[in-house]
Amino acid sequence: MKLKFSILVLFLIAFSFNGVAQKDVSAKSAEAIKELKQTNDKISKYFSSAYGYAVFPSIGKGGLGVGGAAGNGTLYRGGSIVGDCKMSQVTIGFQAGGQVYSEVVFFKDKKAFDRFVGDNFEFAAQATAVAVTAGASFEVDYRDGILIFTHAKGGLMYEASVGGQKFKTEMR
Repeated sequence: MKLKFSILVLFLIAFSFNGVAQKDVSAKSAEAIKELKQTNDKISKYFSSAYGYAVFPSIGKGGLGVGGAAGNGTLYRGGSIVGDCKMSQVTIGFQAGGQVYSEVVFFKDKKAFDRFVGDNFEFAAQATAVAVTAGASFEVDYRDGILIFTHAKGGLMYEASVGGQKFKTEMR
C-alpha cells in the first residue's frame, strides 16, 4: 500500500510541474548573480567566460521518500538576457525535509547552449553540482559542455536519492 501511494505521489509531482508557467524572474536572477559573486569571487570567471548560462534564483525542494523541486529562471547568452526557463525535478530514495537554493547552469559553447534550449532538456541522475560557499576554492571543469553551481539559501534536507532535472526554455 505504501509503495502504491509513493508511486502515485511521484506521478502527481511529475505532472504538476509540467503545468507550472514560466515567469519573468530576471530581476531576482540579477540579484542571485550578485549574491553568488559576493559569496565567492572565484565564480566570476565562469560568468565572464561562458558562452551562456541559466540562473534559477530560487528553487524550492522537498521530499519524504519521494521528492520534487521546481523553479523559474533567466537564460543569458553573452551576458544578455535571451529567454526564460523553468526547472522541475523528481527524486526517489531516502530523503526528508525541504530547502531553497539557487542554481546556475553554465554552457561552455554554442553546442551546449543549443542542446539546453532544445525541447525538454534533462540532466540524468549522474549530473553533479558544485556548492558555492564563502571562500571555498574550486577548480572545476565542464562536463559535456555544462557546469552546474548551487548555493543553499535555507532549509534542512537529508537526502540519498536518485532523480533528474528537466528544463523548458522560452526565448524572448
